[in-house]
Amino acid sequence: QVQLVESGGGLVHPGGSLRLSCAASGRIFSLNTMGWYRQAPGKQRELVATVAADNGTTYTDSVKGRFTISRDNAGTTVYLQMNSLKPADTAAYYCNIRHFNPVIPKWIDYWGQGTQVTVAS
Repeated sequence: QVQLVESGGGLVHPGGSLRLSCAASGRIFSLNTMGWYRQAPGKQRELVATVAADNGTTYTDSVKGRFTISRDNAGTTVYLQMNSLKPADTAAYYCNIRHFNPVIPKWIDYWGQGTQVTVAS
């Protein structure tokens, strides 16, 4: 079983920065993608960024140029560096890993517990 533990959220002023971290443990198959999602109250959960096993990345348009996703060399920890934060970035942020289990075979998702990011004056 895969477990994800995330940290780094907090309260910041507009224009500030935060760095989120998420450490994965357990049996992780090589065909996988890690990512960050966010959800504000009353809104749908939104994909923010992803990083693949080969370090290829994607971003939602609203964070391009401000956020950077990365993973460590072992591929078990994912980071989200958030700069120039705006009030619209306020949300609970969840890390995710999606991997393909060839034994089942099936794609499986695992989620972190969530960390709150609040951007306000």
